[in-house]
Amino acid sequence: MRINKFLAESGVGSRRACDKIIEEGRVKINGKVCGLGAEVNEMKDSVTLDGRKLGKVKKYDYYIMNKPKGCVCTVKDDKDRKTVMDYLPPINTRVYPVGRLDYDSEGLLIFTNDGDLANRLTHPSNEIPKTYLVRIEGSIEENLLAKLRAGVIIDGVKTKKCTIKVVDEFKDFTKMHVTITEGRNREIRKMFESVGKTVVFLKRIKIGDLTLSGLDRGECRKLSAEEVEYLKNV
Repeated sequence: MRINKFLAESGVGSRRACDKIIEEGRVKINGKVCGLGAEVNEMKDSVTLDGRKLGKVKKYDYYIMNKPKGCVCTVKDDKDRKTVMDYLPPINTRVYPVGRLDYDSEGLLIFTNDGDLANRLTHPSNEIPKTYLVRIEGSIEENLLAKLRAGVIIDGVKTKKCTIKVVDEFKDFTKMHVTITEGRNREIRKMFESVGKTVVFLKRIKIGDLTLSGLDRGECRKLSAEEVEYLKNV
């Protein structure tokens, strides 16, 4: 199988995250640094990451967290900032965050060592809907909402169509539910910036129909078997 799939099934991360690790030269097959697209025979070859031998995970674990602001979605941060891993309870298996929420954002985050599920939830071709509670400064005109729903250019690429529903309007700010099917870096913040609006609060509240189920900020729990099955088929 391809090396990124082997790494994902070994609990290292999603396939896209594994591609980055491979590009950094941290993965070896039979003692030799491998490149993207390398093939591995899981029955014969020895695969190491940073000198640690890897093997396929025998048991998958799945968690959901209400990520607070002020931490990053990485297993380890080179700037020594707090990471989402600091909020996980003590567990015996190695899991990692699926997708990302930026430092100043909060909300629903999934952790697992199931590489296939991680790939399913993060790969843009699967168009898994993710819903966010968004608060912007001031008001927003209907023509700007129509523009955002149809797609805007950010980082030189047009965003896919999205759903935006205004849920509260006040003099100083507006609250909306925004549902997107991509996961580009700071996508929603950049979308609103493109029409001259500033996002002051961003919280992911749903992936598909999966919600935070009353979890307080920083809290985490195991996903039920029914929730896992739903995510595998959403």
